[in-house]
Amino acid sequence: MSLLMVEDWVTFKQFKEQLEGITDGNLASHISKLEKNDFLEVKKVFIGRKPQTSYAATDAGRKAFKDHLDALEELLNSNSKK
Repeated sequence: MSLLMVEDWVTFKQFKEQLEGITDGNLASHISKLEKNDFLEVKKVFIGRKPQTSYAATDAGRKAFKDHLDALEELLNSNSKK
C-alpha cells in the first residue's frame, strides 16, 4: 500500500521490482486480499498483445492505510513515554 500512496497506478511488474524476492503467487495473494476489501482499483489493458494489470489505491484504501499509520504512530508514542 505504501507504493500506491505515492504512485497513481502501479503495474504488477513494478510491484515485483520494488518488492524484491516476492513470488508471483505471494504478490497475487496480497493483492487479492486488498482488492476484496475494496482497497485497490484494478485496470487491465493490452499493450500490443501482452496483458498489463495496474493497481491504484481507492479512497477506502488510502484511509485504511492512513489509519494504520496513525495507530502505529500512537503505539510508538505511548511506548516512548513509559
